[in-house]
Amino acid sequence: MTPEWYVIVLLCAVAAAAGWVDAVSGGGGLLQLPALLLAAPADKPALALGTNKLSSIFGTSAAAITYGRIELPRLRTALPMAAAAFGGAALGSLMAIRLPPAVYRPAILVALVLVWLFIAFRRDFGLTSREVSRRRHWVTAVVGGMAIGFYDGAVGPGTGSFLIVLLVAAVGYTFLQASATAKIVNVGTNAASLIVFGISGSVLWGLGLLMAACNVTGAIIGARTAIARGSGFVRVVLLIVTGVLIAVLAWQTVVEF
Repeated sequence: MTPEWYVIVLLCAVAAAAGWVDAVSGGGGLLQLPALLLAAPADKPALALGTNKLSSIFGTSAAAITYGRIELPRLRTALPMAAAAFGGAALGSLMAIRLPPAVYRPAILVALVLVWLFIAFRRDFGLTSREVSRRRHWVTAVVGGMAIGFYDGAVGPGTGSFLIVLLVAAVGYTFLQASATAKIVNVGTNAASLIVFGISGSVLWGLGLLMAACNVTGAIIGARTAIARGSGFVRVVLLIVTGVLIAVLAWQTVVEF
């Protein structure tokens, strides 16, 4: 399948915007995945999921490197979390090939609403850091990484947002610290999903690489913006992105019901 040239141009523009959003607060898939689903054959949604992962892994890698130069990620959490998320994402991707995202949508919608309310009404949430035990870091990394990795492989959009909120709530990072750390974890989930989708032949490699170049540009700009503006800015963007994701999932649930 090769889309028309104007569709490719539009997808590349969407990829750049998605890279910016994903680097700041997570949730770039909110833009990129629906655009790919419109361009992909209706009977082959896995092509959109796989191509999305190809584009996203370059963007998240670029964002991780950009953050790492100024706001060092917390590797004691990021590395074990990335490993656990890799396994969860591989399993989730296998499920995505067999089961539609609608299976998981109601539970995800409830979780997102709770997350949004928690951030909105805790105005000091994520603006200052706090110390927690080493054991708590490890449990959060393994259990949280596996669960969110599964979600990323099976559904996708909003993974970075979930990671940021988990890291702020469970291990006391600021939004900026959490965003920098989440990018490393997101690279792991994207890599696992890309392997599974690639093996199954569910990736448009040429289109995905074109979109990846634009995603990288947006991601670098987004990471620099977040670093310059700080945790307060990340919090606002996170609320907006989560709110949009809630609205999209709610609409899809109502339509399918």
